[in-house]
Amino acid sequence: MAFRQSLLSFFKKAWGTNEIGIRPLAFGIILTIILLIIPTGFEGKAKYKHAEKAKATVISVDDSAIVSAGLIRTGEQVCVVRIENGLFKGREVRATNLLSGSLSQDKEFKVGDKAFVSISHKGDEITSSTMIDHYRIRLELILALLFCVFMMLFAGPAGIKSILSFIITVLCIWKIMIPYCLRGGNPILCGLFLTTFLTVIIIVFVYGLDRRSLVSISGSMLGVITACVLGMIFTKALNIHGAIMVDSESLIYSGYQHLNLTKIFMATIFVAASGAMMDLAVDITSGMCEVLLKKPDISRVELMGSGIRIGQAAMGTMSTTLLLAYAGGCLTQLMVFMAQGTPIQYILNYKYVAAEILQTIAGSFALVTVAPFTAIVGGIILTRAKKYN
Repeated sequence: MAFRQSLLSFFKKAWGTNEIGIRPLAFGIILTIILLIIPTGFEGKAKYKHAEKAKATVISVDDSAIVSAGLIRTGEQVCVVRIENGLFKGREVRATNLLSGSLSQDKEFKVGDKAFVSISHKGDEITSSTMIDHYRIRLELILALLFCVFMMLFAGPAGIKSILSFIITVLCIWKIMIPYCLRGGNPILCGLFLTTFLTVIIIVFVYGLDRRSLVSISGSMLGVITACVLGMIFTKALNIHGAIMVDSESLIYSGYQHLNLTKIFMATIFVAASGAMMDLAVDITSGMCEVLLKKPDISRVELMGSGIRIGQAAMGTMSTTLLLAYAGGCLTQLMVFMAQGTPIQYILNYKYVAAEILQTIAGSFALVTVAPFTAIVGGIILTRAKKYN
């Protein structure tokens, strides 16, 4: 037992236990840099790799070739733009903007708009230019910067770790999970590995290397496994094909016929809910630690009961959070059903509605299990720590 305490003490000292936690902060920065450097292997697949992409300002527009039919506009918009960066900075070119009649895909420009253009060229000679979309990167960066500033202002030193956790999560999905799945890897195993890795990293950022981290990680991952099992069982039972996911068929037709879309859909069920499970596990663990601090002589069973009661209040809001997140994504579909007077039994039977129901219920079911899982593990580990202190 003395060896175990010495080993834990060693890791605490190595990791850093000050307010900001210099060592975990350094680890997070190093991990972020590594993930940024790692190639996805798909860089050479760029659709526009033989063209120059640049920011431009729209100087004039010609809408004479556009045909309007109510809300639908088709034809060609011709814009004169001034290139703002890249090889042809300062030059003015004519760029075409094709309209297909799709409100979701088409974009129209007006004088003064900032645009993103694709410029085909042979040496210094521009052969053609195409309007890609409105230029949004600057505003997105400003929004991200405001998020970081407010996070650090209101969360204090912990805000820095939260920002790193956010960045690491995005990079792990983009640099690890997506390329792995595109190569035909097992998305379920990859999803489990990734959620485990991120759960460990993020929770250790919160607590450091101690028993609270072990309790939270255990409770969260047991919930993730529950969601994974439920997703696998009921995706097959409900005969849901992964093609219901947005742009999945486009992916297949782009040369990725080898992908198992259904397994990818199964992975999305527990990956999407893993963040909420992590949050709930941390809340319950923190509450149990406070109970133990105020009442050091509490028994293991009493502490478990306190953990479950702490989780009861959070479970209702967490499950509703998942419901609102999924419902918000399909709000227009629900409006279409109501506008057409579709009977409720028809709505519930559509496979894409069934898929949303499965994601919501499987995630909520797993959330409900996180509370007792975390309470049981916490009761065992935290009271054992008390015994040996």
